[in-house]
Amino acid sequence: MTALRPLLVPHRIVMMLVALGIVAWCAVSMRWDWIPRYSGLALEGLWRTIWLLVVSSVLGMLLAIPLGLAQAVGPWYLSAPAKAFCTIIRGTPLLLQIWLLYYGLGSLFPQFPAIRNSELWPYLRQAWPYAVLALTLSFAGYEGEVMRGAFSGVARGQIEAARAFGMPRRTIFRRIWLPQAIRNALPTLAGETILQLKATPLVATITVIDIYAVASRVRQDTFIVYEPLLLLAVIYMVIAGAIALAFKRFELRIPARAR
Repeated sequence: MTALRPLLVPHRIVMMLVALGIVAWCAVSMRWDWIPRYSGLALEGLWRTIWLLVVSSVLGMLLAIPLGLAQAVGPWYLSAPAKAFCTIIRGTPLLLQIWLLYYGLGSLFPQFPAIRNSELWPYLRQAWPYAVLALTLSFAGYEGEVMRGAFSGVARGQIEAARAFGMPRRTIFRRIWLPQAIRNALPTLAGETILQLKATPLVATITVIDIYAVASRVRQDTFIVYEPLLLLAVIYMVIAGAIALAFKRFELRIPARAR
């Protein structure tokens, strides 16, 4: 009962009733007979959307950590390229980056026989590697700036105290600096991950079949417009809510482990 108490306030009850009314109206008055026909393709597109989100976010975060560290404490020959990379990524549209990689590298690679005859060519001929690369670089560019601030926000006294105790630099980074920087970046990281989810529909422009591309195909085949888009909006809201909840739970656990 205690867990349900926040949901029982009057304005939230009204909002839930309104939402249930809208759902009931949509279920009765709109066409949903197309769902069984496209359910298999929709599940495949949903899986591809989640896969693109997870892979690009993980790889992007692994790249963002050295980018942020280089900008925070690195020498100029490391910080300057890292800053330039983040500035270029953040200053250009993601759609443009996807097209430059797909139509640029995608048309350049076939001109090299060594690439065309290699074992990678069957993959490089497809669109999804360029989608993953573009999403990864975009996430890294934004999170690189976030991690720069997170690294700079860690109290220097803790690092100096660890050095005074003779702790190696790698151990200081792994046990003190990086965990606290990630904890500082978690609220922003949650928002950036949700933004990354909402950026995944752009991969449909290079023929990657994600959940948005499935909704577009339903619209083209059946001329049904609103129903696929409404269902698509619900799917994105559910995934975004799950991401926010997961980060919230993770954020609540980190201070206890840090102590």
